[in-house]
Amino acid sequence: MNMTTRVLLAASITVALAACTKKTKPVEEAVTETPAVTQPVSDGRYTPADLDTDSCLRQRTVYFDFDQDTLRPEFQAIMACHAKYLNDRPESRITLEGNADERGTREYNLGLGERRGNAVSGALQGAGGSAGQLTVVSYGEERPTCGESSETCWQQNRRVEIVYTAK
Repeated sequence: MNMTTRVLLAASITVALAACTKKTKPVEEAVTETPAVTQPVSDGRYTPADLDTDSCLRQRTVYFDFDQDTLRPEFQAIMACHAKYLNDRPESRITLEGNADERGTREYNLGLGERRGNAVSGALQGAGGSAGQLTVVSYGEERPTCGESSETCWQQNRRVEIVYTAK
């Protein structure tokens, strides 16, 4: 490359760089008023009112299969909702009332109701709930929701009820 070409190339690069760094006058932005917010912005946390309005939190009964104390998979979403409520409301408390159907001895059904309550407690803690917010009580067969001696009624009586004692 000859000397003239180098000088022209260097001069054109200098001009191009100078054009790129040209300063412009900033444009003033128009100031507009923000309309007033009429409703509070939700931060996604549950409130005590949600216990009556949220469809997931309104589900407070967990049913069990015959002679079982393991949580059925369809109740995992309910456990997650109630665990989130416990996390959002550290002052809240729950009593888990374990129940059994009329079959079996009184002592066996009291133990089964307690194991069922502990299963729900474990699921709530596994989903993020605090053990200090949970109390388990067993009523065995003493508090049936249905008094007939049929499989349909027994299914309704094999349950744990989630009772909020402090919201």
